[in-house]
Amino acid sequence: MSKESQFQLSDFMPYLLNRAAEATSLDFQRAYKDRYGMLRTEWRVLFHLGRYGDLTAKQICEMSDLHKTKVSRAVSALENRRFLTRSTVPTDRRHETLSLTSQGQSAFVDLQKEALDFNENLMASFSAEEQKVLRQCLEKLIAPR
Repeated sequence: MSKESQFQLSDFMPYLLNRAAEATSLDFQRAYKDRYGMLRTEWRVLFHLGRYGDLTAKQICEMSDLHKTKVSRAVSALENRRFLTRSTVPTDRRHETLSLTSQGQSAFVDLQKEALDFNENLMASFSAEEQKVLRQCLEKLIAPR
């Protein structure tokens, strides 16, 4: 039997990682979508602003590995729902600083608590050692090559 015919999609690591990420993301989606009507990219933008303070869209793209088009759409949606504001960077009018509003900050605080609880529940089925190894393996996979 040739190596090609032995290939099983269910054993293909990118496929397994994608399925695991999608399954866990869909479970957590209930927190931000049901409560705030946000899409995945929107909550990620909100979390970066809540965690790191005022940022430009370009900085969020670099920090989150999100495409600029997706970030732009998320920023517009969050601005329309009054979760963030934009202000022109005085030294470079081509860029805008994004800031959470008080409503955005409240959503961040609420969703941060939900994320911590979700993560704790997600990891509860793993021993402390398994959690450490899983985290190390995932970090190794996402590290620049």
